[in-house]
Amino acid sequence: MSAAPRPYVTAHTAVSLDGASTGFEPDQARFYELAATFGEDVTLAGADTILAQEPALAGAPRPGPARDGPLLAVVDGRGRVREWRALREVGHWSDVLALHAAGTPPRAPDRAVDELVTGRERVDLAAALAELGRRGARRVRVDSGGALTGALLRAGLVDEISLLVHPVWSGDRGARRWYGEAGGPPGGLTLVANRSVGDSLVWLYYRTGS
Repeated sequence: MSAAPRPYVTAHTAVSLDGASTGFEPDQARFYELAATFGEDVTLAGADTILAQEPALAGAPRPGPARDGPLLAVVDGRGRVREWRALREVGHWSDVLALHAAGTPPRAPDRAVDELVTGRERVDLAAALAELGRRGARRVRVDSGGALTGALLRAGLVDEISLLVHPVWSGDRGARRWYGEAGGPPGGLTLVANRSVGDSLVWLYYRTGS
């Protein structure tokens, strides 16, 4: 029996003119309007991105899981995320999945989340994506900061790069770049789309050579 193909991965990020993913206020409405066009089966996020949202989750409405929504998979190698129940019930995702490594600290046995363990000290992203593919996922959208995107780029696991460019210069305020520590995708880029969005944003959409 042949192995299921790994899901097609799109890294979708809001960026400043100098390539930062922090230090400015992104246009969330436009960002998620574009994100909806990808039709992902899985939203892949890093723990830092989720932890930044946890204070807001405390008071957010909880209509329950979105029946037709994507799965939220969180790369949480250090076991820091706590608000799994709130993430499931906030109405954006159909369910949640914790991605851990063998070396992830012990977790409470009664916590409300399924988990997938790959890798020893760090989450093996290639193995995690392969397992998601075996479970039926065909499309993954990365909704995260530069660390996770950079790790995926270094491993050759990104098929498309989608950048919503904002007309700001983050400068010293932009502590993180959208590509993390990656030197770039391991191959050339093919332009898929290049268009204005609203009055001042530009959407750059590339296919990688990976």
